Amino acid sequence: MAAAVVVGCLAIGFGLSSGEKPQPEEPLVIEQEAFPSNAELAPEPPVDTFAAVTEPAAEQPWNEQVVRSGDNLSLIFKRAGYNDRHVHRVVTESEHGKGLARIYPGQTIAFQSDDKGELVAVRHVKDKLQTVSYRLEDGHFSSQLLTREPELRESSATGVITSSLFMAGQEAGLSHTTIMDMANIFGGVIDFVGDPRKGDTMHLMFEELYLDGEKFDDGEIIAASYNNQGKTFTAYRYTDSNGETGYYNEDGVSMRKAFLLAPVDFTRISSNFNPRRIHPIYKTARPHRGTDYAAPTGTPVYAAGDGRVIQAGYSRANGNYVFIQHGEQFVTRYLHLHKRRVKQGQRVSQSQVIGTVGSTGAATGPHLHYEFLMNGVHRNPRTIHKQLPKAKSLAASELPRFRQAITGISAQLAALQQETDTRLAMANASEDRG
Repeated sequence: MAAAVVVGCLAIGFGLSSGEKPQPEEPLVIEQEAFPSNAELAPEPPVDTFAAVTEPAAEQPWNEQVVRSGDNLSLIFKRAGYNDRHVHRVVTESEHGKGLARIYPGQTIAFQSDDKGELVAVRHVKDKLQTVSYRLEDGHFSSQLLTREPELRESSATGVITSSLFMAGQEAGLSHTTIMDMANIFGGVIDFVGDPRKGDTMHLMFEELYLDGEKFDDGEIIAASYNNQGKTFTAYRYTDSNGETGYYNEDGVSMRKAFLLAPVDFTRISSNFNPRRIHPIYKTARPHRGTDYAAPTGTPVYAAGDGRVIQAGYSRANGNYVFIQHGEQFVTRYLHLHKRRVKQGQRVSQSQVIGTVGSTGAATGPHLHYEFLMNGVHRNPRTIHKQLPKAKSLAASELPRFRQAITGISAQLAALQQETDTRLAMANASEDRG
């Protein structure tokens, strides 16, 4: 009986809608044989062949509740017609019950009762891939985690820069997430705020996740290349023999550098490093020992490298600020933040969101003021990378395995590049004839 309940739960979690009911099987009809007339045999009482066949009880519909902002379990159970006693039983009696404490707006919690109105099942749809089913069995609630595996499909895209990386990515059909992933991969060698030029080309091979024949989510970038003013940068995703995954160029050199060239996304430089600039508010010659990135309020700000937050606070001039120490030599500073996402003393990793762009303090508009100090001296964030430590390479013993792993991928990437070059050459020839 327990096995039948679990199977039914699976069907409910992913097949039946809240209003559907399983159709009962038709009762089995048994024909009675005619007994011979024999006075010596006492006639047996007739057998009611339908008495042992029980009609399956009609399953009650599910009552679905969508988690709202500010909700808690008590409120959700109450809306569904249940009390804190039911909450306590589901949470404490089942294996996955504590997971109900971690609910988020937009998720669905569904309830099912028996014909007397008593709670017998709860279904927590965490996302399209995970559902937790709670069911009353033998007087106690048990639970089961139901997981779906999406289908992985490989895809590719090419783009030509006409105005910005973001626009080129959109025109190539790439999602915001994939564009940002590519920018992060090349973030240590290309400043996507200042380096891209019209005519630059990009090529990507990436995964997409499908569910029920429709795209569900973005997968990982498998390989990518970016041609910036005639110089091509290439990156391949590779998991080494120790199980560590990263992106490396064709020579096995890590694409992850000590620092990002730009700590924000999809922005433009509004004011470059300038030791003699006139301050826009104070109207006096004050050194501008950093770079300003104009961006809408709320734009994520990333830690330029691994390190520890040595200061995080507010001042009249800097507004909300974060200072990060990287090793013994380097410090990065992030000023005028709308919100801080880290605290003093906290360890941070490269590309971790440490705050959002704002206009707090002495600022004329929303922007990030970014400074880079080396041994206590301000340096131009856009040029200092040439003096930074070299990137790590794969061990010599790992290189044969790496080259074998990327052989097919590099050929596919080269084909994409050739196709783009041919298309651009034909377009230029057409323009010349015109």
